Amino acid sequence: METQDVLEFDLRRPPTEAPPLDAPLLEQLAQFKEFGAATRIVQTQATLFSGERVSVATCINEFWTSKQRAASSLHEVSYRACFKAQLPRFFIQRLTTPGEIVYDPFMGRGTTLIEAALLGRIPCGCDVNPLSVCLTRPRLEPPAGSDVAARLAEVDWRDSDEFPEDLLVFYHPETLREICALKKHLLRRSAESSLDPVDGWIRMIALNRLTGHSPGFFSVYTLPPNQAVTVQVQRKINARRGQTPPRRHVAEIIRKKTRQLLGDCGPKERTALAPAARAAILLTSKSNATPEIKDGSVALAVTSPPFLDVVNYAKDNWLRCWFIGVDSAAVALTVPKKLEDWQTAMSSVFRELWRVLRPRGHVAFEVGEVRGGKVKLEEAVIPCGARAGLEPVLVLINDQKFTKTANCWGVDNNSKGTNTNRVVVFRKP
Repeated sequence: METQDVLEFDLRRPPTEAPPLDAPLLEQLAQFKEFGAATRIVQTQATLFSGERVSVATCINEFWTSKQRAASSLHEVSYRACFKAQLPRFFIQRLTTPGEIVYDPFMGRGTTLIEAALLGRIPCGCDVNPLSVCLTRPRLEPPAGSDVAARLAEVDWRDSDEFPEDLLVFYHPETLREICALKKHLLRRSAESSLDPVDGWIRMIALNRLTGHSPGFFSVYTLPPNQAVTVQVQRKINARRGQTPPRRHVAEIIRKKTRQLLGDCGPKERTALAPAARAAILLTSKSNATPEIKDGSVALAVTSPPFLDVVNYAKDNWLRCWFIGVDSAAVALTVPKKLEDWQTAMSSVFRELWRVLRPRGHVAFEVGEVRGGKVKLEEAVIPCGARAGLEPVLVLINDQKFTKTANCWGVDNNSKGTNTNRVVVFRKP
């Protein structure tokens, strides 16, 4: 990122000087000191596809907490490369009012949608991966824990039509039989069009508990629960650790995870979620073609797109797709390897975002940090939004020390891992 330090950001510019594109938001960020540090403001230089150079004000600070589990317990559903709930909340609170539509065209586990619903906004989301709706919809209409327990009691845990022996590297034989029985039960309910919110909730938790690194998961110790290694890799893990899959009780684990997820879901939260769930739009489709979303209806889009080829979502989710009866190889995910291809794909999404945004609506486009900081996606995405007719308002860089990835992978985030959230904010004129 080419930057030029601004030693003093003067909010009292002479009246003849042009104001920033979004003075209120920029001024809020310039004055932000919630965690004790002053915001540093620099300029990001980017080149548009026309060849024109633009300079975008860039605010650097710690804008939300680095603490884990600092948001609603409803967010505690694992998904690879997801951002914290504090990120969408930061923008939703500043750029929308209750009742407005908040959209995520790459909704993943649904963080933006759940946070929007809890804040009284209407959630709207799209993702080509069918898992996204399975992970998001149930948390917009959470059932009572007693209803979940009653439904689990109705499952015939001995009734299964398959027993994939290669999965025994992950599961005790009796646990695998229960997983297969639950899979059959849910697929039958879906085929009969009788899958209700309680079933959807159970399916969501089962997807979340398939593999992990503690007794709270169905599997023996494996990698973190946001991905599944191959059978061959798990064999090596088992051999290296001298482990065999222990007996896990599927229903018991689902009941326990239900209690944890519903921990913060009291009457106030349910009151906010109910109308949001009724009005919500959740799509399984490509983000560059969403005719179900009306022109000019979205107040704010908060999203994080695929970062080049950093994450292979199809490979990570093969076991989850098996559980819901989907061929993961058939899901047409966008995982471009070249920066130019990534820009082409994002430009197509921005054209659709321009259509669905209302006038003066915003996009907060989080591009993270990739390839050790050598590739500056914030510079690469500015021309994509500009080509669609959106104005780049500012770049926000949330700079803080992270710990969770370091704990899971043995990586020092602030040297090899993710150092920052980098968010480009656009506005429709």
